[in-house]
Amino acid sequence: MLSTEKYIREGSDFYVYTPGAMAKGLLLYPMIIGYFRYLPGYWIRRQSFDSFLIMYIRKGSCTVELDGRTYHAYEGNVVLIDCYRPHAYGTDTGWEAEWIHYDGRQARGYYNAIVNDAGPVITLKDTYRFEKYLHKIYVSFRDSLSIREALFNNYLVNLMTELLLARNQDAAEQGSRGVIDDTIAYITEHIRDELALGQLAEQAALSPFYFSRLFKKETGFTPHEYVIEARVNAAKYFLQSGKMSIKDICFSCGFTSESSFCTTFKKVTGQTPSQYRASVDVQ
Repeated sequence: MLSTEKYIREGSDFYVYTPGAMAKGLLLYPMIIGYFRYLPGYWIRRQSFDSFLIMYIRKGSCTVELDGRTYHAYEGNVVLIDCYRPHAYGTDTGWEAEWIHYDGRQARGYYNAIVNDAGPVITLKDTYRFEKYLHKIYVSFRDSLSIREALFNNYLVNLMTELLLARNQDAAEQGSRGVIDDTIAYITEHIRDELALGQLAEQAALSPFYFSRLFKKETGFTPHEYVIEARVNAAKYFLQSGKMSIKDICFSCGFTSESSFCTTFKKVTGQTPSQYRASVDVQ
């Protein structure tokens, strides 16, 4: 069917499906499927619409309001909404989306696992599989292909799986970043202490090999390189203060000897500690 809604571009189509008893009792099933081209100014606000909604943003951007918060979705994003709750979405600029209202016995479980307080907008690193399964459902109705509810369930489960994997990857990356942030804080607080790789890895509860790879990925430095940078930066601060001797600065920043401090400092900055102090004109 062609849409006649206001602010929906002519040619946008949708299809309504009534699932059978088996699908309602056992499967995930589509309810309304469509491909809309939304014009600037489109907004819809509902207190409830008995289904869950997936929108894949193919062009443009839209705004989603859910649970008193506002989210923005852009080309390539997926929006997942629990339409049983009050919600709204719209655009001031226009957007194009392939979408499906769906439900089923496992629908809420999947929704809770995917959204899980992270918000309704999901970014996929690779959209190929998601687009393929979503489009298969749309094409089945658009082209009046045979209706096979078990197959639709399979497509929908695959969509849920792609979203779960994306969110799990996000959580893993956030967890990794948290471990490195904690390590950096530890280095800052213990700059005068020995900061060997094994000690830092133990602090992070990771193997030295994995810790080194993760640290390099997140910071661009090996742990040793970062410790040296941190120590030199601390030394720069003390040198600028003009209150401490170079020997005291050396040991306060974790260097084991004055000679190693001077050699390392010059290697990093191109100046000896004395030259650096003179260059900043400390009074």
